[in-house]
Amino acid sequence: MDSEAERACHELLLRLAGRLGDELLWRYRDWLGEGAIATLARTLPKSLLKYRIDLAEPDHQLLIAGLSPYGADRNQISSLLAVDDPVPQSYTFTPSVPEQADTVDSVSTLLHAMLRGRSNVGEVRESWRRQGPDDNAAPRRVLLITATSGQSTLVGELQRVLRVLGDAEPSVEVLPHDLEPPRYHAAALAQSRPVCAGAVAGQGLIPA
Repeated sequence: MDSEAERACHELLLRLAGRLGDELLWRYRDWLGEGAIATLARTLPKSLLKYRIDLAEPDHQLLIAGLSPYGADRNQISSLLAVDDPVPQSYTFTPSVPEQADTVDSVSTLLHAMLRGRSNVGEVRESWRRQGPDDNAAPRRVLLITATSGQSTLVGELQRVLRVLGDAEPSVEVLPHDLEPPRYHAAALAQSRPVCAGAVAGQGLIPA
């Protein structure tokens, strides 16, 4: 069973999507998936301070619940509480990438093989993210998955597979079935398409 600290860390990392850089976020999720919460406790608060990412009260409480039991520096944690609600970065999402419409999508094919009918998985969707309408960089795939348990383990598993397929900084967002999607995820879900579904009936990411 997932520990309370692991669940708090997983939700905090979800809420940092769109604020903490992909190059850090995937690594921290990888460590969490491997059970290395003590490593997160030493490094995540430092990164948040370095990049001046303040936390609103609910997210700050997740930081305390997830990392304080594993030795996170109390002074660093206290310094991360924001006076005002932090403003997330703005992204543009689209359901598909037109230039890839006629190509074989190895990621979607593999997701079907791995997750279709899986016991703890609900819906699997994907969206494509740009920094904004004037962003000339290639869009990034964002996977959006609902799961009833083992969320951080599932993230780690999928990240490793995506890295093998060439995505150096994969964006894998596994949401607990009872969590209201944060703003970043709600925006991505509004511009997403279904990929496949696991065995958990009724655990969709978008309300019917």
